[in-house]
Amino acid sequence: MFVIPVAAVMYLLAYLDRTNVSVILPYVDRELALSPSAQGLAGGIFFLGYLLLQIPAAVLAARWSARRTVLLLMLAWSVAAMACGLVATEGQLYLARFLLGVFEGGVWPAVLILLASWFPQAERARANALWMACLPLSAILTSPLSGWMLSHWSWRLVFVVQGLPPLLWALVWWFTVADRPAQARWISAAEREHVERALAADEAAKPVSGNGSYLAALRDPVVLRLIAVYFFWITGFYGFSLWLPSVVKTLTHNGSPAVVGALSAVPYLFALAAMLGAAVWADRTGRRRAAVAVPLVVAMAALLLGQLAAGAPVLQFALLCVVAAGVYAPYGPFWAIPGRVLRFEVVAVAMGVINALGNLGGFAGPYLVGWLTERTGSSLPGFAALSAFLAVAVLVALFGLKSEQDVHAVR
Repeated sequence: MFVIPVAAVMYLLAYLDRTNVSVILPYVDRELALSPSAQGLAGGIFFLGYLLLQIPAAVLAARWSARRTVLLLMLAWSVAAMACGLVATEGQLYLARFLLGVFEGGVWPAVLILLASWFPQAERARANALWMACLPLSAILTSPLSGWMLSHWSWRLVFVVQGLPPLLWALVWWFTVADRPAQARWISAAEREHVERALAADEAAKPVSGNGSYLAALRDPVVLRLIAVYFFWITGFYGFSLWLPSVVKTLTHNGSPAVVGALSAVPYLFALAAMLGAAVWADRTGRRRAAVAVPLVVAMAALLLGQLAAGAPVLQFALLCVVAAGVYAPYGPFWAIPGRVLRFEVVAVAMGVINALGNLGGFAGPYLVGWLTERTGSSLPGFAALSAFLAVAVLVALFGLKSEQDVHAVR
C-alpha cells in the first residue's frame, strides 16, 4: 500500500526541516550571536505559527481533499525552510521559523484524516505508528546528515539544501496518494470493498457526538483531557528533542559537528523500536491509556537520573536513549484514541485542536530549557522542569482518561 510509505517520507522531510535547527543553531553564533534563550526561542517559535492552520487544514482535508491540502502545504513549507538559510538577522530567523510552523501546522491533522479514511480502528494505532515512525527516522537521518553537511558547507547552505526535497516529493505525493480506497487505482476491487465496509462498520458503531456538532465535540471532557495530555507530553518531548544535540555537544566536550550529529542519532533508534512496539501492544490489548502513560513515566525517571549522573558521560548518554524511547512510544496509541471517541464528521476538527493546543508545548519546552540554562548556568533545572511536565501528562492520562473511554465512543 502506497499511502503510509509516501506519507512517511513526506513527513520525514517536514520533520527534518523542523528539527534541523537543533543541530545547526549551536554553529551559527559567529554570525547571529544567539544566546541560549534566543536559541530556544528560534526552536520554539515554530510552534506559535503551527497553531494557525491546524483546524482549517483539518476541515479542508475532511470536506475537500487531504491529498490536495497536504500538497499545497508541502510546497509552502519548502519555501519557508529554504528561507531560514537566507536570513541576515535574529528577527528574520524568527520570522522564517514562524512561517515554517504555519505551513507545516496543517499537515499532521490532514494526514491523520487521510489515515482515518484508509485504516479501520483495529489497525489504527499500528497505521499511525508506521507513519509516525518517520519522526525518529528523520532524527536518525537529520542529526548525522546535518552534522556532516555542517562540516563541509555553511549553515546557510545546509538550511537551503535541506528545504529543497519537499518540492520534488510533491510530485510523488500527487501521483500516488488517493483520498479514499474507492479512488485508488493500485488496489483491487475486493480490497477496496473490504476496507470501505470495515470503515463504515466503525462509524456505525459510534453514537453521534452532539448531533455532529464541532462545538459539542470540542467541549467534550475527553477531548479537553486529550489536549492536556498532549500539551504536557509535547512540552517534555520537544524540550528534550531540540536540546539533545547541545547536550551531546557538552558530553563530547564540544566535539565536531559530525561527531555530535552521529551520536545524536543513536537515541532515535531506540525511539523507533519503542514506537512500533507500543503500537502493536496497544492494538492487541486495547490498553491505549497505559501505552501512553507507562513510557512517559520511564522517560521522566531517565531525565532526572541523567541530571544526577554528571561526570559519567556514558551513563548519561544511555539515559538519553531511554528518554527518547519513552517520549516517542506513545504516538501511535495516543492518536488512535480520538478516532475511537468521535465520529468522522467531527474528529477532523477535534484532532486539529488537540494538535494545535498541545503543540504549544513545543514552544514552551525549548524556550523553558534555554531560559533556565541561561539563568542558572546548568541544564539541571530545565530538564527537571521537563520531567514535571511529563508527570502531569501521566497523571491526566491515568486519572483523567478512564479505561473504558479508550474503547467506547463519547456520547
